[in-house]
Amino acid sequence: MYTSFFGLDEKPFELLPNPKFLFLSKGHKKALSYLEYGIQERAGFTLLTGEVGSGKTTLLRNIIKNLGSKTTLSMVFNTRVESEQLLALINEDFGLEVDGKDKIVLLRNLNDFLVKENSSGRRPIVIIDEAQNLPPESLEEIRLLSNLEFDSFKLLQIILVGQPELKQILAQPRLRQLRQRISISCHLGPLSREETEAYIYHRLQIAGNREAVSFDDNVFDLIYQFSSGGPRLINVICDFLLLTAFVEEEKHIVESMVLEAIEELSIVPDQEQADTPEIVKEIASQDKDEQTCSLEARISEIENQLLILLERDEEKEKFASQNEILKYLINQHQVQYNIFEDGLKKMNFLLNKMKGIISEPKVPE
Repeated sequence: MYTSFFGLDEKPFELLPNPKFLFLSKGHKKALSYLEYGIQERAGFTLLTGEVGSGKTTLLRNIIKNLGSKTTLSMVFNTRVESEQLLALINEDFGLEVDGKDKIVLLRNLNDFLVKENSSGRRPIVIIDEAQNLPPESLEEIRLLSNLEFDSFKLLQIILVGQPELKQILAQPRLRQLRQRISISCHLGPLSREETEAYIYHRLQIAGNREAVSFDDNVFDLIYQFSSGGPRLINVICDFLLLTAFVEEEKHIVESMVLEAIEELSIVPDQEQADTPEIVKEIASQDKDEQTCSLEARISEIENQLLILLERDEEKEKFASQNEILKYLINQHQVQYNIFEDGLKKMNFLLNKMKGIISEPKVPE
């Protein structure tokens, strides 16, 4: 929607794990090197962990893109399954028939397939995403798959990908055999403050225009603070910022835009702060007349922006594309106004009640 306005070829902050946008921070570069080494050296088990939205899937897709024709891949995303179902998912993604086959047949078919692939010079790899959701029985089944081997190398390479709690699960005593077979382990941490800024410019450049927008110096500090350096949250905030700038016809991002984005997206680290938006705090600190004037001023400002857009003939086409956005923003402000109005009614009720208590005549002792 806003790409042409900013001179971009595509949206720079999509949430899809597109390897084209892979940003190699210090941590991501290290993890990529470990994964590539594990595949090259035919490591039986490789472990990749990271917080939600840290870029694990994007990193994996970059690995997959560069695997080449000598690799046969099976990817498992649905991990809330029992061990036999997991085996069926692996076989099915390898292109094997699974309907009506029990566990013994599934294992035999997989073994035959792996032998054939390796004999043909191809390397079978299984990538299991969200592995922290697998029950211990399924993880043990995965360990048993690593027993499929020739004298000098494994028939199957397995990459386990999951959130940090996966390490805690693997630390259980009953999974020690699996844990001992993991030869390569890497963890994706958050971006630093400097990496967050570089990440944002990197994605703008890949999307076609590094100078699409300019930023106040403290904008990057705020984005880093509220995203905690997580690439996915950075994308969410920045996409909202570009949308806001587009609606306001601005190409410079300032602090107030970031605070608005944080408030609208409810990205607040402290729960108490999350329950009390800044706009509520600001207006709650005013007296009743000031509150009413402040709300009316905000609503009037939105109405004026709409009228300006409508009166510009050259903006009519753009307004059509922005119509839904503006409706949403107006609705949000109306919701806020209703909340404030209810609050004012409650305050007025309490004030009248207090006045009544104060004005009551004292009963002589």
